[in-house]
Amino acid sequence: MTLTIDITTDPMELFTYWHNQAAGYFRGGSFKDQIFFPFRKLIRFLYPPFMIYGGNAMVLATSTLDGRPSARVVLYKGIWQGGVLFYTNYHSRKSHELEKNPHGSLVFHWALPERQVRFEGKVKKVPHKLSDTYWASRQRGSQEGAWASKQSEKVASRGELIERVEKIKTRFKGKPIPRPSHWGGYVLHPECIEFWEACAFRLHKRRIYQKQGSGWQSTLLCP
Repeated sequence: MTLTIDITTDPMELFTYWHNQAAGYFRGGSFKDQIFFPFRKLIRFLYPPFMIYGGNAMVLATSTLDGRPSARVVLYKGIWQGGVLFYTNYHSRKSHELEKNPHGSLVFHWALPERQVRFEGKVKKVPHKLSDTYWASRQRGSQEGAWASKQSEKVASRGELIERVEKIKTRFKGKPIPRPSHWGGYVLHPECIEFWEACAFRLHKRRIYQKQGSGWQSTLLCP
């Protein structure tokens, strides 16, 4: 089945379809997908970090209560209860801003082919059990780094950070590393989702889906 920006009634289904195409998991039905699929698939196997750039990278925008925005790239970790998952340090700047203003925006951009998806909605922490499950799947080095890094805080030198990592290695040597309470997941539950697809002469396709009760209402937008 080929999903397009013009016919779908479920934007989360369309997003998943686009994401899997961008990641090189399968060949889509459109002309662009037929052309670019071999390149995405080859790059995914030859250069594993492509999954960061080609599939899972997303820009998260947050804001302070007085409207000062900040944005950064985080990694997409799937769909949970109809929302978009990501994980981070709860002491980070993004987390402090979400604590006071739980509204965020996510942007995915895929260059092959040229597509973009924007999410806007409320963000909340996921249950501890879900964070524990994902934490257990992480590499040990990433777990050590999460314990050692006081994310977004100033550090005197790179050497000081490495020294903290070494202390964590010693502390948990020979045993599992538990998830720290200051690290875990968030889920953004979308209230609106916008799809953008490049077309010739800048007459791009844009369609916005807005949450209406248990369903979605869609509208075309000018490029």
